[in-house]
Amino acid sequence: MKKCRFFVVFILLAFANMLCAGEGMWLPLLLKALNEEEMQSMGMKLTAEDIYSINKGSLKDAIVHFGGFCTSEIISDQGLLLTNHHCGYSAIQSHSSVENNLLKDGFWAKTNSDELANPGLFARFIDRMEDVTEKALMGVTDDLSSEERQSIIDKNLDAIKASYELSEFEDVIIRPFYHGNQYFSFVTVTYNDVRLVGTPPESIGKFGSDTDNWVWPRHTGDFALFRIYAGPNNEPANYSEANKPYNPKHSLPISLDGVEEGDFTLVFGFPGRTNQYLPSSAVEQIVETLNPAKISIRDSALKIIDGHMRADESVRIQYASKFARVANYWKKWIGESQGLVSTGAIAKKKKFEEEFLNKNADNPEIRSILPRFEKLYKANEEYAFTRDYYSEVASRNIELLSLTGIMNRLIDRYENNGRDDYNSYLQRVKGYLEGFYKNYRPEIDREVFASLAKMYVENVNPLYTPESLKVANRDMENFAKGLYSQSSFADPNKMMGILSLPPESAIEKIKTDPVFMLGTEWSNLIDAKVNAPYNRNKTQIDELQRKYMQAIIETFPKKRFYPDANSTMRISYGQVNGYQPRDGVTYMPVTYLNGVIEKYKPGDYEFDVHPKLIELSESKDFGEYADSNGDIPICFLGSNHTTGGNSGSPAIDAHGNLIGLNFDRVWEGTMSDINYDKSICRNIMVDARYVLFIVDKFAGAGHLIKEMKLVHPKAN
Repeated sequence: MKKCRFFVVFILLAFANMLCAGEGMWLPLLLKALNEEEMQSMGMKLTAEDIYSINKGSLKDAIVHFGGFCTSEIISDQGLLLTNHHCGYSAIQSHSSVENNLLKDGFWAKTNSDELANPGLFARFIDRMEDVTEKALMGVTDDLSSEERQSIIDKNLDAIKASYELSEFEDVIIRPFYHGNQYFSFVTVTYNDVRLVGTPPESIGKFGSDTDNWVWPRHTGDFALFRIYAGPNNEPANYSEANKPYNPKHSLPISLDGVEEGDFTLVFGFPGRTNQYLPSSAVEQIVETLNPAKISIRDSALKIIDGHMRADESVRIQYASKFARVANYWKKWIGESQGLVSTGAIAKKKKFEEEFLNKNADNPEIRSILPRFEKLYKANEEYAFTRDYYSEVASRNIELLSLTGIMNRLIDRYENNGRDDYNSYLQRVKGYLEGFYKNYRPEIDREVFASLAKMYVENVNPLYTPESLKVANRDMENFAKGLYSQSSFADPNKMMGILSLPPESAIEKIKTDPVFMLGTEWSNLIDAKVNAPYNRNKTQIDELQRKYMQAIIETFPKKRFYPDANSTMRISYGQVNGYQPRDGVTYMPVTYLNGVIEKYKPGDYEFDVHPKLIELSESKDFGEYADSNGDIPICFLGSNHTTGGNSGSPAIDAHGNLIGLNFDRVWEGTMSDINYDKSICRNIMVDARYVLFIVDKFAGAGHLIKEMKLVHPKAN
C-alpha cells in the first residue's frame, strides 16, 4: 500500500511539472492542483471552484450525460437542454413518419405540453467524485497474478459501492484510471423524463451529411433542444404528465460576443475512449491490419444502403440513423489511419520507446515489457483481425444475424431461470423488435448479407468460417435469397407469432430457424476458436499495459501523462485556432452563413438549403446574432482534445459562458484518440449565435430565447 500511495502522489507531482496547452482530458476534481494556473495563464477568468464544486452550484452542475452516449448542457433555469442534432437523432426519428417528417421539416414545441416524451432517454448528472485508489487496491501486492489482482479489486469495489447511501435515482460508478493504477468513484443522479423541445430540419442540423462529416470547413447546425422534467420538490422521477420542468443548480449563460483567434475555450463532457499509451506494435497493427479490414466491410455495406436510400424516400427515413451510425466510424477510421501515417505516429512511439529502454538500461524487468508487447500483439493479430471481421459482418452490418444473440438470451432465460424470467425478458424482446422492424427492409439486408458474407469467406482463415458459408460461397446471392425467404426472423408477423406461442413451442421454432442456426453456428465457432485464445492473450496485454503505464510515468517524471478517456466527466482546454493540414493550405477558424449558400445544391439530400434560410441570408435579417463582419457565424475550431462522447459538449469561454457546441473533429486529426498532435488536432463546434439565430429568426421560437440568459462578456 505504501507503493500505491507513492504512485498516486507521483502522478500528481508529474502533472504539476509537465502541463501543455491543448492536449489532455482532465478530471474536474483535480483542476485546482493541476490545471488552474495554466488555464488562467491562457486567459481563463474562472477558478477551479467555479468549474467543479460540491459546496455550491458550479459549471459541472450544468453538464449532463445525455442518454449515456453524448453530452448536453442546461441553458435555462427551466431545464432546457442543448445537445447535438446527431445525439438526438434517434429520438427525432422515432417521432417521424412520411406524413409527419420531423427529420425533414424540423419541430418546435410552442408550449411545454407540446414537448415530446422519449421513453428510455435519460439525463445523468455527476453529484460528486472521489479518489478511492487506496481502498480499491487494498490487499493488492506485486506477486499476484492478473486474475488474483482483479479478483481482490472487484471485491474491494463492491465494498466501496456498498458503503454509499443512495436514493432511488442515485448510483455510484467506479472507473479505473491509468490502466488500473488509480480509481475514482462518481456519484450520479439520473432524471428519466427528457422531452424533445426543438430541432431544426436536417438540411440545417445535418447539412453536409456524410460528405462533410469529419471535414473542415464545416457549415452544420448540429444542435437540438430537449428539456428535463422532475417530480415533486424538483427530484428525479420517471415520466409523468404531472412532472414539471427541472430547476437546475446552474445553467450556462450564452455569450453574444462570439470568438476570435486565440480565445480561450473549455470543453466539458463525457469523452468515451482513448488509447494514448499504446506501444508501437499495437499502433502498427491498427494501421496495417485492423482498420483496413473494418473500412472495407463498411464501405461495401454503405454503398448498398446508400443506393436504396437515394432511390426511395421512405427507405431514407427508415435508414437515416443507421446509415449515419455506420458511416461515422467508417470515415473516422480512414482519417485516423491517414493521420497516424502523416504525423509519423509509429516512428514517434518507437523513438519514445527507445528512450524508455535507454533510461531503464539496468532494469531487465522493465526492459522486457516492449518485447513482450510485440510478441503478444503478433500472437493475437489473426484473432483480432477475425474478431473485427466477424463483429463488423455478423453483429453490426447484417441486421438479421444480430437477432440471433437476442434470441439466445431469451432461450437461456427459460432454460436457466424458468417461465417467469422468460416472460419478463420476452416483453423487452417484443419492445425491441417493434422498433427493429419499423426501420428494417429484408431485401436490403439480404443484399448486404450476400456481399459481406462473401467478403468474410474470402478474407478470413477457413478455420474460422462456418461450413455452410464455405459451401454457400459458390453462389452467395442465391444462398441469401433462400435463407431470408425461409427464415421467420425476416418477417415481423411470423416472428411475433412465434413469440406469442407457449415458451416450449416458441423455443423449438426459434432453434430450427435457418438464420438462428447459421448465427449460432458462427458465434459458437468464433467463441471457441477465436475469442478464447484472443482473451487469454488480451488479459496478458492488459496487465502488461498497466505495468507499462506505471513504468513510463516513473521513468519520465517531467513528461505529460494524463488518464485516457473512459466515459467519465472530463475537461479539455485550448484556444480558437485554425490549422495547416498540408503544404500550401491554411484553414481559418470560423465559417459563415455565406458558406452555406456557396455549398447549396437544390434537391440534394446533403446540401439542399431550406427556402427560409435562403430568404434570411438574402435579406440580412440577422438580428443581434451577426458577427462583426455582418454575417452569421456557423462553426469554429478549437485545439481542445476531444473524442466520441464529447458530442454535445459545451464550448465555454473564459468567463464561463456558452460560446458553442462541440460536435466533431477534423478528419486529419481523428487519430487524436491514439496520437494527439497539436499541429492538426482540432475540434469543431457550432457557434452559439447560429443556434440562437435558427431558434429565433428561422423557427420563430422566441419564447425559448426568453428562457435563456444572453450576455456580452467582452463588451463588459
